[in-house]
Amino acid sequence: MTGTMNLRSRAHLLGCVLGLRSLALVLWGIPGARALDNGLAMTPTMGWLHWERFMCNTDCEEDPDSCVSEKLFMQMADLMDSEGWRDVGYEYLCIDDCWMAPQRDSKGRLQADPKRFPGGIRRLADYVHGKGLKLGIYADVGKLTCAGFPGSYGYYDIDAKTFADWGVDLLKFDGCHFDTLVDLADGYKYMSLALNRTGRSIVYSCEWPLYMMPFRKHMPNYTEVREYCNHWRNFADIYDAWQSVKSVLDWTSSNQEKIVDAAGPGGWNDPDMLVIGNFGLSWDQQITQMALWAIMAAPLFMSNDLRQISPQAKALLQDKDVIAINQDPLGKQGYRLRKEDNIEVWERPLSDFAWAVAMVNLQEIGGPRFHTISLASLGGGLACLPACLITELLPVKGKLGFYEWTSSLKLRINPTGTVLLRLDRTN
Repeated sequence: MTGTMNLRSRAHLLGCVLGLRSLALVLWGIPGARALDNGLAMTPTMGWLHWERFMCNTDCEEDPDSCVSEKLFMQMADLMDSEGWRDVGYEYLCIDDCWMAPQRDSKGRLQADPKRFPGGIRRLADYVHGKGLKLGIYADVGKLTCAGFPGSYGYYDIDAKTFADWGVDLLKFDGCHFDTLVDLADGYKYMSLALNRTGRSIVYSCEWPLYMMPFRKHMPNYTEVREYCNHWRNFADIYDAWQSVKSVLDWTSSNQEKIVDAAGPGGWNDPDMLVIGNFGLSWDQQITQMALWAIMAAPLFMSNDLRQISPQAKALLQDKDVIAINQDPLGKQGYRLRKEDNIEVWERPLSDFAWAVAMVNLQEIGGPRFHTISLASLGGGLACLPACLITELLPVKGKLGFYEWTSSLKLRINPTGTVLLRLDRTN
């Protein structure tokens, strides 16, 4: 009799969860907030950006191989073409601050520094396009860029047309040196419209929410931001250190109720650059950044030196299975499910009812730790219903096997490391 009751209870519970799964099907089909109507960034943008690694190095006499110059970007374009970066999705080669001459030309147009970019941006764009890549450039909503070069305030139409004439494919629009919050918001909106008026497809990368954050009474309206921007920065610049990566993750998880629903095809939260392949992160910390940027549906902009990157870091950045999670067409940003005893569990719904799950060990003392998760707790109970095939993607790739909904999974996680899993539901 007890066995019969258990079977009935389990069948009833299974029926309830199947009903929830049907509801999830309906909810997942509801479109999110209206996105910028330029047809771009339907999955998170991928590419390379010079800032974290090369910063504002303009001294080409002292440091010719690492200064912000035409030569540097042409070398990176060559490598993105020949070393497989473009083939796995890293499509945009992006210039950040410090590319400009100190003054505009006689017609009010921005111009590249003539010594460091002797062919101008048009020639560089043609070179980049010839490699099957796209070119990104940098400007600022205010009167000056963050490094003190000419800003776009009062020149939005001129600058948008200039970028389009040069063949630019992405604009990173920074937020330094603005006067008022109204100027900040109006500038971001105006440049969005100006770019669209050029008729050229230009991805619009905003820093708008980031520069609103100091004004706590004026939290960003992410519905509005999404209407004008393809991706947007929320938090301070990342740098080549675990503390910085951890701070980004802490901020994101603490604010996920505000930001996760804003993300989707055409518009994404941008936690800033991948610093994998540089100097500051251990191997496990590099795995954590790659795994969590995939879970967060983040734009993947590497900032490293592709001329010197290690084979191990290159393999991680080019991992097609992890990139597939980042680029999943369902376009739902993942989130932190829970945190207990310095172990975080993050999850992300994927297309075809699959899920990505990341377990992060934040403890920075001692050795690897074991953590057990109940599969019924993942995906609102849906991730492994009635069973699933679990594949470990990071740090070691391999099939863990088939698991029932009622099963638990025990995993070993290195300090500051992450185990990234993919759960594919089976009938």
